[in-house]
Amino acid sequence: MTRSRIVRSVRIHVPVEAETLRALLAGEAGALESDPTLAAMLAIIREQGALGDFGLYHGVAEITLGWETFVPGPDASPTLGNAAETTFSPTVTLTTWIREGAAETDVETALDALMAAHPWEIPVIEVAESRLLLRG
Repeated sequence: MTRSRIVRSVRIHVPVEAETLRALLAGEAGALESDPTLAAMLAIIREQGALGDFGLYHGVAEITLGWETFVPGPDASPTLGNAAETTFSPTVTLTTWIREGAAETDVETALDALMAAHPWEIPVIEVAESRLLLRG
């Protein structure tokens, strides 16, 4: 029987500069650290003990490259785009995990730091329950 553990995953949709996405798609991993918003999110994952801790590994995050699309409403104050116009945003999605047994105060501190660093009017940060498979 395969062993597993229940964890909470955190997915953070991070807007990046178009040049950052181009560099990342070209395989330039250094662009992760040169984009100010992305670098801030990665620093939070690395510094907040409740996030990305797999015991032998720390600061663990999955990095997915892509685009998001949206249409700002008339009362929105978007960081990109204009009201009633379809907008495409170069986006990196970071997925990390909340350490098993993390104190809820540490979890809230980490999530609050992510929210404070996120530039969107309505940040897209998802927290969901996941099951990770274990060896042995």
